[in-house]
Amino acid sequence: MAVTAVVLNSMSEMSSSSRDMRLQLHKRRALLQSVVEAPDCMATCEAVMQMCSALDSGVFPHQTPRWWIKRRTGGTWEDLRLCDDATEDDYKEKLRMSRAMFNQIVAACAAHVEKIVTHYRMPLPVEQVIAFTLYRWASGETYESGTSAFGIGRVTGLQAVRDVTAVLLNAYPDAMKWPIGRRHAQILRAFQDKGFPNCFGAIDCTHIYIVKLAGAPSVNYYDRKQKFSVQAQVVVDLDLRILDVHVGYPGSVHDVRVLHNSHLWRRAESGDLLDAPLENLPHGVVTRGYLLGDNGYPVACPWIIQPYGGIFQGPDEERFDTRQKVARGCVERAFGRLK
Repeated sequence: MAVTAVVLNSMSEMSSSSRDMRLQLHKRRALLQSVVEAPDCMATCEAVMQMCSALDSGVFPHQTPRWWIKRRTGGTWEDLRLCDDATEDDYKEKLRMSRAMFNQIVAACAAHVEKIVTHYRMPLPVEQVIAFTLYRWASGETYESGTSAFGIGRVTGLQAVRDVTAVLLNAYPDAMKWPIGRRHAQILRAFQDKGFPNCFGAIDCTHIYIVKLAGAPSVNYYDRKQKFSVQAQVVVDLDLRILDVHVGYPGSVHDVRVLHNSHLWRRAESGDLLDAPLENLPHGVVTRGYLLGDNGYPVACPWIIQPYGGIFQGPDEERFDTRQKVARGCVERAFGRLK
């Protein structure tokens, strides 16, 4: 009512020669006067003032209508808590996962991450500790900015990442495993549709950049891009699921050396890994399985199929290289999504 009165007074001061405008203002003043002179007008105003005072003092919870306006951010952890307008998009943006997946991880790890109550202070909620670790991995921010967004200390953040990492490895031991059963058949069928029967996946290495290790020979971790890194050898399928990983060798080590020192090499050489039914390929080639790799892998390795390469290629070689590159692109896309 006060706003209406101010607007009407402002409009009345405007110079207007329009007769309709003056008539409309007169009608609005009459309507406003009738509302003010109503018997319950003062009681209604008093009730509204009391309600506003109660909301301001926190007696009633003030919820932001999710369709009206988004709540002002109070930090990353406050945005992820079960507030009035926390949505799936908040979890996808901050943690790269849905709220249901986050709740599943919390349920699997809560008993191992939860701290005991001491006489000094209450421990942090399990959800907050796990959310910070997932946020650290999803965003790659520094510990200083990440811990500030979650309202915890830097040392607490470091310890949280170590604890949650160890718990996740124990809670999900089969998250990355070589396919068996139905999944095994699905992968073989998917690669066969791409023109590569009995193919189990695509293999490649990528560099994970790290801070220079104290006390370690720095030249070993100095890669060809003049950065400090470690090597990660990964095998993925067409759905970008990681089937095997071998990580930890210094960045200066060649991909072939990483392959020869991995458990993947030992299992493949012993015949325990690539165990699909025998497939008769053209030109008398018989295979039980193989992986797709780039030209960095040795040609003598019978279970890694590389492209022909070169400048002067025949039509068959060019067609094969094109299809091999398209099918092998799944490992590059997996690296892009992972990083």
